[in-house]
Formats: sequence, structure tokens, C-alpha cells
Amino acid sequence: MTTKTALVTGASSGIGESTARKLQSLGFTVYGAARRTDRLQKLAAEGIRPLGMDVTDEQSMKDGVAKIIAETGRIDVLVNNAGYGSYGAIEDVPIDEGRRQFEVNVFGAMALVQLVVPHMREQKSGTIVNITSMGGKIYTPLGGWYHGTKFALEALSDCLRLELAPFGVDVVVIEPGGIATEWGGIAADHLDESSKGSAYKRQADAVAKSLRSEANANRNSPPSVISDAIGKAVTAGRPKTRYAVGFGAKPLIAAGNILSDRQFDALITRATGVPRD
Repeated sequence: MTTKTALVTGASSGIGESTARKLQSLGFTVYGAARRTDRLQKLAAEGIRPLGMDVTDEQSMKDGVAKIIAETGRIDVLVNNAGYGSYGAIEDVPIDEGRRQFEVNVFGAMALVQLVVPHMREQKSGTIVNITSMGGKIYTPLGGWYHGTKFALEALSDCLRLELAPFGVDVVVIEPGGIATEWGGIAADHLDESSKGSAYKRQADAVAKSLRSEANANRNSPPSVISDAIGKAVTAGRPKTRYAVGFGAKPLIAAGNILSDRQFDALITRATGVPRD
């Protein structure tokens, strides 16, 4: 049997690193991609193929996909995991930073889709896994730019699923809840930077405290819950269209569906500790 090939972006830590290992354990030839290949050396030592790739650099992505095809002749799974959280009031975050948030979280993912889909269509098989977030279905204070990217990725994934169904290619959305990764600290750092001297400073301090909270960190799920879901999706004959997994994902998405906007506003404001006056 032909060994299947997978590309995982953002593989240097957290969900991406765990997913690369999971797919390798399932028998895939795995390429772990990241901007800094020095952070991929642990995976390389385990037989996962390191790939230098910047999802904001078109040539970097073209070269990476070309390398995979040259070496294996195929690509069966794309896991679009690379991304970060740029938090701050919509008024405060510079437009260039908002644009970069979309470049990394949305346009980079879709550029890779455009590069791998021709090969998947030719094979008449393949799975594209887009990592969105429960933040693609709900919203939090000062997370507008980040949530905007995840809402966009949800919609793009739905359209893509319809487009690729006739060619035997599956599109799966993974919606993580709270996961024990570097993400919260990075988002809090962005928030601190964007809110210096801001009218939103009190809100920002509360949200940053929530993002860094040890209590929240202790409740967060390990990255393996996400990689296990991805493993199930890419080996299923007919995968689900969405997998909401990790701390808080299912109940918060359900609350967003059930509650009115004002009720959810009150819930999420209390949960993040944002002052109401």
C-alpha cells in the first residue's frame, strides 16, 4: 500500500507538534512545517520531516508543497494549524497588525489549500483540516481581530467542503476550546502592547489576567485532545464536518446558540472579569 503523506503547519509546538506525532503514529509520512526549523529538531529526531515554511510568504509555501510532491509524489492531508491571537480593542490595534492577523490565520491557510487541492483532485482523495476555534462561533471582549479570522475560516471551510465534495476531498473544521499551549500568553502580550495608554486599559487588564490565569490554565485540555480528534477525522471513511473539542468548547458554543446576544454578552463579560462600569 502507498504510504499517505501529511503536511502540518505550526508544528514547532502545541497542537501542531502533537498532531505531527499523532499522524506519524497512524502511518503517515509527516512533514512538520514552521518558520524556524531549529524548533523542529525534536520532531526530526523522531522521523518527522522538518519543513521551513512561512505562511505569509507565497514562495515559501510553493517551495514546501513542491518538495513534498517531489519526495513522495502525493499529499493526502493538510492540517492548517499555523496561527496566533492578536488581542486588543478594534480601535487600538493598528490596521497593519489586523491585516497581518488575517494574513497568518486566513490567507496563509487558503494559499496552502490552493496549492494542495490540484494534487488531491488528481488523486480523487484527500482531507483538509482547518483549525479554527470555539472563537469561530463565539466572541470575547477585545478579541475582534482574532475572532474575525476564525469566523472567516469557518465560512471558507463550509464553502470549500461543498466545492470539493464532487472530487472525493473532505474538509474538516476543528474547533478547539481551552488548550494548554503558548497561545494565551502570546495573546495577552499582544493585548498589553496594544492597550498602553488606551481608553480600554481596564478591560485589557482584566482580559489579559484571564488569559494568563493559572486557574484557567489548570482547566485547559492537553494538545493531545485536538490531535486525537484530527487523527479520527483523517482516518474516517466519512468524517464529521466539525469537531468541537477541548475545555469549554461544546458548552460555550451551545450557550452562544441558545442565549440571546445580550445574555451571551453578560455571560462572557462576567467570565472574563471585564468591569461593567
